[in-house]
Amino acid sequence: DVQLQASGGGYVQAGGSLRLSCVVSTFSGYSIGWFRQAPGKEREGVSCISSSDSDGSTYVVDSVKGRFTMSRDNAKNTVYLQMNNLQPEDTAVYYCATDGRPGSSCPPIRYNYWGQGTLVTVSS
Repeated sequence: DVQLQASGGGYVQAGGSLRLSCVVSTFSGYSIGWFRQAPGKEREGVSCISSSDSDGSTYVVDSVKGRFTMSRDNAKNTVYLQMNNLQPEDTAVYYCATDGRPGSSCPPIRYNYWGQGTLVTVSS
C-alpha cells in the first residue's frame, strides 16, 4: 500500500504563511492531491499535482487561487503546499492523498490512499 504522511501545520495569524509537506512512500508518477476539512464541514479538494505538473495548477480550488501553490520533489518523494496570506476560513485539517496510479492526470478519478492530516489554525 501507498503510505502518506502530512506535516507542517500549525497556528498562524491572518496574513501569515505556512508550507505543508507530504512524504509519500512511493511516487511512480502518481497524482497527489491536498484536501482540507474545516470544523463542521465536508472535506474539500484544494489542489492536485500530476507527474507532469510543476506547480499543481491543473486543479486549484477557486478560494485559494493566487495564495496556495503546490510543488513536487520526486527525489524526496515529497509534495508541498505553500500557503500564503492565510485567512481564518482556511482553518482546517489538511490531508494529502494519491490515486496510486502511474502516469495519471489531475484530478484523478479516485483517490485511493490518504494520509492522517495536519491541522492548520488561522486566527483573525
